[in-house]
Amino acid sequence: MSDKPPIITFENVTKRFGKMVAVDNVTLSVQEGEFFSLLGPSGCGKTTLLRMLAGFETPSEGRILIDGQDVSAVPPNKRPVNMVFQSYAVFPHMTVADNVAYGLKVDKVPAADRKRRVEEALELVQLGGLGGRKPDQLSGGQRQRVALARALVKRPRVLLLDEPLSALDAKLREQMRTELCTLQEKVGVTFIMVTHDQDEALALASRCAVMNRGVLQQVASPNDLYEFPNSRFVADFIGTVNLFEGVLAVDEPDHATIKSPDLPCDLYLDHGVTGAQGGTLWAAIRPEKIELKKRPEGSAPPKLDDAPAGTNAVAGVIRHEAYLGGESLYEVEIAGGRRIKVKRSNLTRWDQEDFALGEAVWLTWHACSPAVLLS
Repeated sequence: MSDKPPIITFENVTKRFGKMVAVDNVTLSVQEGEFFSLLGPSGCGKTTLLRMLAGFETPSEGRILIDGQDVSAVPPNKRPVNMVFQSYAVFPHMTVADNVAYGLKVDKVPAADRKRRVEEALELVQLGGLGGRKPDQLSGGQRQRVALARALVKRPRVLLLDEPLSALDAKLREQMRTELCTLQEKVGVTFIMVTHDQDEALALASRCAVMNRGVLQQVASPNDLYEFPNSRFVADFIGTVNLFEGVLAVDEPDHATIKSPDLPCDLYLDHGVTGAQGGTLWAAIRPEKIELKKRPEGSAPPKLDDAPAGTNAVAGVIRHEAYLGGESLYEVEIAGGRRIKVKRSNLTRWDQEDFALGEAVWLTWHACSPAVLLS
């Protein structure tokens, strides 16, 4: 992170609507030039936080600072931010160029300067030459670019994006993710995006803040959120995960063992755990970190290079398979009836035929694969 002061700071911000607490004592900083994402389920408070930053809501408690200035009571049109709404809010009766120029016209920017800036903004979002069209003559992706150009033409310090890709189909969303990243790098403006889509946040953001019921749960890079979640909620919300409740049986500086009633084997870790031995914790294992191996009748558990015999290897039977193109997702039933999700890449066109429903298999995972969660 930069040593410079943050461009945005939320200091102990709380927002109440009557007795309901929508945002609960959030303290958070965003650095200049970041692509920052507010992520969480519906009703978690992320949109309310964004609306307070935009000036459409006022904090019940706490302060919001932009460039060190408290803007908590500053009206939206006086803040150095602009917002792209979920619906794009493009004026249907105006041309593309007039839509983009609208804010500049309100600000009484001279016509010649306005025309030049509109042309630059349209080129920036790859809509050069389309200024004379009406919104109903554009695709969904093009209308989204019009909304972006209209926001960027005013040269805001911060651009706020409220579920910017939710109205697009899956293929176009994927394309626009790349374009948004490229655009943000090109203009260097701080982007703050609200989304409930984990894939979208992980693909776009340099850092993400996960919220739940108004409370900030974790702020980290996409990689750290996925690989090193700090709670069961974050582990379960970000992607797919297998969670096993257990007790810390062995805890040494270079290894640890967890006993779980959900598993017929011990969970072996190649590192120590910061927790009370004998205390309850949870092990989170991502489906792609579990390997499937065929289990001939009477075969012994496979030996792992980084785990002792009798650990990290479980017998099971495939009960469900979902072919997802580049990968296949399996549900494997183990002793006791628990089902474990396993994800396997289809490296060739025939990989999905390697395992079948009802087939007996071994599940194995490396000693470094589980993330250990204390809450």
